[in-house]
Amino acid sequence: MAMACAMPAYALDWRLERSVGASATLTDNANQSATDPENALILSVMPSFILRAEDSRRVQATLQYGLRGVARFGENQSTDLYHNLNAIGKAELIDDFLFVDGSARISQELISLLGSPADAEINDSNRATVGTYSISPHIQQRLGTFARAQARYTHSGAIFGSNVASNAVSNGFNASLNSGTRFTDLSWGLNYSIRDVTNRDRNVSDSTFERATASAGYALNRKFRVFGTVGQEWNDYLSATDTDGASWSAGAGWSPSRRTSLEASVGERFFGNTYSATARHRTRATNWNLSYAEDISDISRFLGTTGTVYDYLCLMDGELKLFDDWPFSFPPAPTNCVSFGGKPGLLFDLRNGVFISKTLRAGVSWGKGKLNYSLNAFDIRRDYQLLDSEDRSRGVTGAVNYRFAPKTNIIGSVRLARNEVPVALSGTTDREDDLVTLSLGVNHQFASDLSGALTFRHTQRDSNVADADFEENRLTASGNMRF
Repeated sequence: MAMACAMPAYALDWRLERSVGASATLTDNANQSATDPENALILSVMPSFILRAEDSRRVQATLQYGLRGVARFGENQSTDLYHNLNAIGKAELIDDFLFVDGSARISQELISLLGSPADAEINDSNRATVGTYSISPHIQQRLGTFARAQARYTHSGAIFGSNVASNAVSNGFNASLNSGTRFTDLSWGLNYSIRDVTNRDRNVSDSTFERATASAGYALNRKFRVFGTVGQEWNDYLSATDTDGASWSAGAGWSPSRRTSLEASVGERFFGNTYSATARHRTRATNWNLSYAEDISDISRFLGTTGTVYDYLCLMDGELKLFDDWPFSFPPAPTNCVSFGGKPGLLFDLRNGVFISKTLRAGVSWGKGKLNYSLNAFDIRRDYQLLDSEDRSRGVTGAVNYRFAPKTNIIGSVRLARNEVPVALSGTTDREDDLVTLSLGVNHQFASDLSGALTFRHTQRDSNVADADFEENRLTASGNMRF
């Protein structure tokens, strides 16, 4: 919609990158079963393209799409088609006044922590196709040097395949007034937001989230600042505890250089004490990052920012580039990319209600000569307000890439994860699963537009529940061609 409005007024240059990938996988446990493992040969092909708007100050747009066809041969033969889409765009329709943002995503997400963790290509028994979308027109106005005002409306939603969850539609409004350039050391802001969520399943209650806050900050010097907020919120959703209340937070930020920044805060909301932190540090050879956030959420909002993501190392313009948290099962560049893991998204049963999400992520990547390393950790907790119960996923992934030859890379990775699901969510018993994934692969660029890879992967789950353990060994040969 943003591009349609803007294109008549502004000429856009588009860059189209097309590619096709194919793979063949042999596995000794396609259904990842403890008692009935099945051998299978899985063939897939995926044409894809990336379309980008270039050389436009007023319009930025990127659309990435792939259609994967899968054929499985074994005890359970089947064929499937899977869509993958990631689109984002923004446009300035009236100079420095009227803007519009939009996004959309289609992916195959994990349904339950208790089922098979395999990708949909291998085994889709625990995967569902999910679509999320958002369109957000907004206006902003400068009130001289005194303040900046903004008003934004956002319409968004989540659509679930195979009826695994209720489709949800959200309408939200946000208005803010923030300090202008007249204020240097002192900053201040006023903010109001309201979001109404309608669930299409009549057995799932609707919800409303409303909040008003005032904030202030002060720079003690060029490197150190302090800030705080106070506010009130009024929420309406099914919960075992009170959903309204006052809120406050206080924190500090430190930026000793352009390469280093640290910010942390502590506060209180109606659901208890809250904490947040972000940190970044960059050197010539390393890149460090850390983030922690707590917020009230539901599935329509959570999926807008959290879904299955993949990690790739790609050789681009003669240099290795790390793509972590890539939202596609196909690589970011048409040639010479190797996948070494990622983090699965997770669908939440709306009948469990609204939850408080507590998300910690930390990582570091570094390289020297022919070797590149990365280490990423995560800890995600979801505290369901209706059930007064919490599930948890945590783990760490390490990967190393060795440039064996100018056009050949060897990559290895290990991922350790633990999932904890209480009896209130599992329905049977408190469950703990430990998952280990090991992979080793070699990638070779045969030509400027053609690359291939051979990858071995071992997956093992140890559980405190009978018949939930399994082991799987998988060998995959893949190729990708740009045209």
